[in-house]
Amino acid sequence: MRNYNLHHFIIYIFVITATVCSAQKSMSKELAYQYLPDDLELYNAIVSMDSSFFQAYNNCDLDKQAAIYSDDIEFYHDKGGIMTVKQEILDSTKKYVCGKVTRELVEGSLEIYPIKDFGAIEIGLHKFHNNTEKEGTVSHASKFIIFWKNDNTNWTITKVVSLH
Repeated sequence: MRNYNLHHFIIYIFVITATVCSAQKSMSKELAYQYLPDDLELYNAIVSMDSSFFQAYNNCDLDKQAAIYSDDIEFYHDKGGIMTVKQEILDSTKKYVCGKVTRELVEGSLEIYPIKDFGAIEIGLHKFHNNTEKEGTVSHASKFIIFWKNDNTNWTITKVVSLH
């Protein structure tokens, strides 16, 4: 009877060990995930639009930002709430961002997904640097999602989700 219990115990330990090892191997695959765009042309178009928009953002070019924002923009900010009036977003940018904050895209973080008959969704990480704080202040990466609408090769931002 003792050998029978020992035999079951050994099998039990083996099964638990195999399960844990399998779970760890699966987790390491998830952590090693690397995005590869399905549509390189779309990816490059959105990367270019992101760069163009945030160059305007960093240099306080409100006219260029206004041209890229859709008239029916929805801006969701986890700390600030929702804004749906384009002029209010631009006024807020002028008051709180211009000359005070710059945005840096986290290299290699962008993922671009096509949305049929609409445009694309951009997901990535970026950092905002407060230019009024002393040098050496650490900026932490935060996630963002941007909905880009394509009207005859004219890309506009219709929704932004900003998470800190």
